[in-house]
Amino acid sequence: MKKIYAKTYGCQMNVYDTDRMLEILSNEGFEETKNLQESDAVLLNTCHIREKAAEKLYSDIGRIKKISDKTSQKKKTLIVSGCVAQAEGKEITKRSPYVDLVVGPQSYHKLPHLMQSLKQNRKIVDTDFPVESKFDHLINQKNKIRKSSAFLTIQEGCDKFCTFCVVPYTRGSEYSRPVNDIIDEANLLIDSGVKEITLLGQNVNAYHGVDASGKACSLGELLFKLAKLTGLKRLRYTTNHPRDVDDIMISAHKDIDILMPYLHLPIQSGSNKILKLMNRGHTSNDYLKIIEKVRNVRPDIAISSDFIIGFPDEEENDFNDTYKLIEDVEYSQAYSFAYSERPGTPAATMENQISKAIKMERLHKVQELIKSQQRLFNSNMVGRTMEILADRLGKDKKQIIGRSPYLQSVHFDGPKELIGKIINIKIISSNTNSLAGEVV
Repeated sequence: MKKIYAKTYGCQMNVYDTDRMLEILSNEGFEETKNLQESDAVLLNTCHIREKAAEKLYSDIGRIKKISDKTSQKKKTLIVSGCVAQAEGKEITKRSPYVDLVVGPQSYHKLPHLMQSLKQNRKIVDTDFPVESKFDHLINQKNKIRKSSAFLTIQEGCDKFCTFCVVPYTRGSEYSRPVNDIIDEANLLIDSGVKEITLLGQNVNAYHGVDASGKACSLGELLFKLAKLTGLKRLRYTTNHPRDVDDIMISAHKDIDILMPYLHLPIQSGSNKILKLMNRGHTSNDYLKIIEKVRNVRPDIAISSDFIIGFPDEEENDFNDTYKLIEDVEYSQAYSFAYSERPGTPAATMENQISKAIKMERLHKVQELIKSQQRLFNSNMVGRTMEILADRLGKDKKQIIGRSPYLQSVHFDGPKELIGKIINIKIISSNTNSLAGEVV
């Protein structure tokens, strides 16, 4: 069998897409390898959200070419997929002639045909947005051995057009998969040993797929349907937009036992002025009301968020509003980034861009606050006994790394036979990023 090496950049949806592309390519005679040097083909599944995403790609292409030139008599087939592929298109093959195939995130179901076309010794770029969904063409692998947890994409694209974001341009309009397709894929995952499923979408709570009767189904309604599946032990979903949170979604956290007590709800800024400039479509008070409602039905829920620091025209009082919101919410964890211009987005041409020095100073303050909240949240777990999903071996062969209901990494000693099982673990210590425990 030919061997393919895959590298995934960015979000969880890219992890899902890489897995699906590897499934497709396995039917074309490719077997995944973790050894770049022995590979016949390389798949780079890219992300375009963060700064210098394209430059990171070109750097990796150069590194792969060097390795290939030194270790292989035959050129490796190089495939670039994902959101940089969508955004850059033909520019990739112009700038890096070593690349053979550029395929966008809505076109990778065509890989068998595209790989055959490569045999004609020509470069191929396919970044179309097909009328039909790629999911209609993807085949689930029934006998694939899987880990204990898996991602399941239910929604793609975004219609919100936040002024800083490239997703509507690289992933297209919002599309929701039919309910029955999702249930079928979930059942296949469960049958292959998966105990925890995380539902994915660029804007997952905008989900509106149709059921068998043709009726549109919300994310909350879908959660209730999936909770009935035999063998599913844990359910999660990410990532959400405050504008699409509804009462059914909130009630799911009260009424569904297997829905984990964790909600990732990005706000990006605590300043109403900045939220308006971002075109978020809600205020900080709207957001705080959602947090209050969720905590009323599930008091122990862990809340996480995303923050963009130094957005254009962010003044000191705007930053202070963000800092205060973080203080008020008390997050279990959060992700914060200095604003970086994304070409083609409205924010990139806004006036009053913030200097790098000010952005980094503010970012440091926010990150210190977030770290202190995360340490406090984790320390409150010490002494508790929790159900932990054993996920993989740690660096020490006697150590296992699992995941708590609150999405924390938990380290404990035990035999490798525990991997894939849900085990009672008593938490004995904590730090900023993880917990340590012992089997009860």
